[in-house]
Amino acid sequence: MNNVIPAMDPIPLPAPVWLFKLLHILTLALHFVTVEMLLGGLLVAAWLNFLGTRGGPLAGARLTAGAALAKRLPIVMTYVINLGVPPLLFAQVLYGRALYTSSVLIGAWWIAVIFLLMGSYWLLYRFAGRAQAGQAGWMGALLAWLMAGMIAKIYSTNMTLMLRPDVWTSMYSASAHGTLLPPHDPTLLPRWLYMLTGGLAVAGLWMIWLAANRNIAEEARHYLASRGGALGAVGAVALVLLGLWVFRVQPEAVRQGMSTSSLMQGGQWMWVAGLFLALAAGVWSWLGRPMSRWAGTVAAVGGVVCVGGMTLVRDGIRDFSLAAKGFAIQGVDLWQRATHINWGVLILFFVTFIIGLALLGWLISVVLRAKPVTEKVNV
Repeated sequence: MNNVIPAMDPIPLPAPVWLFKLLHILTLALHFVTVEMLLGGLLVAAWLNFLGTRGGPLAGARLTAGAALAKRLPIVMTYVINLGVPPLLFAQVLYGRALYTSSVLIGAWWIAVIFLLMGSYWLLYRFAGRAQAGQAGWMGALLAWLMAGMIAKIYSTNMTLMLRPDVWTSMYSASAHGTLLPPHDPTLLPRWLYMLTGGLAVAGLWMIWLAANRNIAEEARHYLASRGGALGAVGAVALVLLGLWVFRVQPEAVRQGMSTSSLMQGGQWMWVAGLFLALAAGVWSWLGRPMSRWAGTVAAVGGVVCVGGMTLVRDGIRDFSLAAKGFAIQGVDLWQRATHINWGVLILFFVTFIIGLALLGWLISVVLRAKPVTEKVNV
C-alpha cells in the first residue's frame, strides 16, 4: 500500500513545519466558525421566515429575528470563502501528496463546488432582500442551504478520501474521469453530521449575541435570546454525543494516538471547555435573563473555543490516520520534512499579515461608529 503514496517532494519547505501547522489550524478554525454560522444561521433564518409569513401572535418577532440573521448571511459567506483559502493552501503544502490525489479522484465533484458556491451565494442575497421586506423567501433559503450542505459533503468526502490510500488504485481503475465517489467509510457520516449539528449550535450562540444588539426591535431580541439559548444548549449536548461517535468510529491506531498525545488531550479539554461555556450561555438565555451582553460574550467565546478545540483534534485524527496508512514513506514523516527558511518571504508575509489585521480592525471600527438603524419587519 505504501507505494501508492507519491514520493516526498525534494524541494524543502520555505518555513518550519510548526509554523505551517500553526497557521493551518488557526485559519481553519476561523473558517469553521464562519461555516457553522452560515449553515446553522441559514437554516434557522429560513425556518423563522417560514413561521413568520404564516402569521400569528409572534409573526413580527419571528420575521424580524429571521431578517436579522438573513441580512448578515451574505457577509458571513464572504468570510467563509476568504478564510477557506489559507487553510487549504497550507494543507496542500503539508499533505499535498495525499490531498492532490484525492482531489483528482473526485475531480468532477471537486470542480462542482465552484458552481454550487455561486448558486448558493446568489440565493443568499435574494433571501436577505425578501426577509428584510417581510416577504416569504424560505424556499430559496432552503435551496441555498442544500447547496452549501452539498459543498460541505464534498469537502468532507475529499478530506476523508485523502486518508484512504488503500482505495485510491481501485477508484482510479474504475474511472479516471473523477466522477465516482469513494466506497463507504464509517467515519464520514458522523464527521459530516457533527459539522451540520455544530452549525445549529453555533447559530443558537449567534442569536444570543444578536439579542444584545439594541438596534433590533425589543420583541425580536427577546425571541432571539430565548430561542437561541434553547438551540445553543441542546446543540451543545448533541455535540457531546456526536463527538463521542466520531471518536468511536476511528481506527484503533487513531484512538490510541488521540488518547496518548498530550496535544490531542489539550485539544479535547479545550473542546469540552468551549461546550461548557456554550451550554452555560444557552441555559442562561433560555431560562434566565435574556438580552444580556455577558451572555452574548460568553456564547461567542464558547463557540470559538469549542470550534478551536475541535479543529485541533481533527488535525490530530488526520496525522494519526495518515501515519497508520504509510504516509511517512521513505522514513520521513511530516515533522521531519526538509526546510530551508526563506527569511525574505517570511518577513514579507508577516508584514502583509499585520497590515491586513490593521485594515480589518479599521473596517470593524468604521462599522461600529456607523449610525445605527432600527431593525424591524412590519407585519
